Amino acid sequence: MMKEKVTDELNNSLIYIRNLANCPPSYLNDPGRKEFFEVVWLKNEYPLHALKDEGQPQKGHWIYLLPPYRVHQLNKAGKKGVLLSFKRDLLDEEAKEFSLDVFKIFNVQGEYSFLKVSKELSDQLCKVYDLMEEEYQSENHSLLIIKSLLKAFLLNIIRVKEHEFTMQDVNQKRVYEFMLLLEENYLHIRNTDFYADKIGISSKRLNQILKEKLQKTGLQLIHDRVILEAKRQIIHSDHTLKEIAYLLEFKEYSYFSRFFKQHTAQTPENFKKQVHNHIALKANTLI
Repeated sequence: MMKEKVTDELNNSLIYIRNLANCPPSYLNDPGRKEFFEVVWLKNEYPLHALKDEGQPQKGHWIYLLPPYRVHQLNKAGKKGVLLSFKRDLLDEEAKEFSLDVFKIFNVQGEYSFLKVSKELSDQLCKVYDLMEEEYQSENHSLLIIKSLLKAFLLNIIRVKEHEFTMQDVNQKRVYEFMLLLEENYLHIRNTDFYADKIGISSKRLNQILKEKLQKTGLQLIHDRVILEAKRQIIHSDHTLKEIAYLLEFKEYSYFSRFFKQHTAQTPENFKKQVHNHIALKANTLI
């Protein structure tokens, strides 16, 4: 019953805000999550990822940015903090530079992004977040106000993360245009010519840019996106492997199985077994 309630809430909402302590466990496995960008703000907690060359991790404030349709999910068991989930429809699509920056900080061509939150950033984010949560909880809340506050919240994160990126040149913008198009079309269109035409350059030039920026061709990235969705379906849905193959528009399961093994070095069956074993052993991790 709780799962149905959460699903209805997700399906009928553009934004979902919860304190992690009050977040229904069923939310973590809800299929409606796949369409949401997620900001998980851990407060005075240990990080969930391995820190390189930093010895024993220390408690602090951490923000994890999980893009839609990702494989990794956050198990919030025992964690203090807040969850802010929103659909792409809530972004200001007319502000193209802002949308591209959002896709950049959420690492849409990968799994997730994160940053350690300084006291200065924490203070700034708290001011905006508190106003946004108050409006969200209001019985007659204004979506326009929430949208404006969300933009202010994300702009604060973008400003901090900008130092991790070089200045965005025209080719970098083309990369994110490609990623935006890929999200909308990968299920039905899996040839580079379509994406290059939409961006307004040749397929050869698009592949050159993608190789330079991401070390992969357009076709490789398209295949990566299909594999990502296949993994997400295997981990988080109740579909059979044959049903997943059908949803991903493979004409026969045998073709899907060969495609999956070619790109992951294991069969879908072995991957499914491996994931279930991992979840059983390490429930409180990014999987």
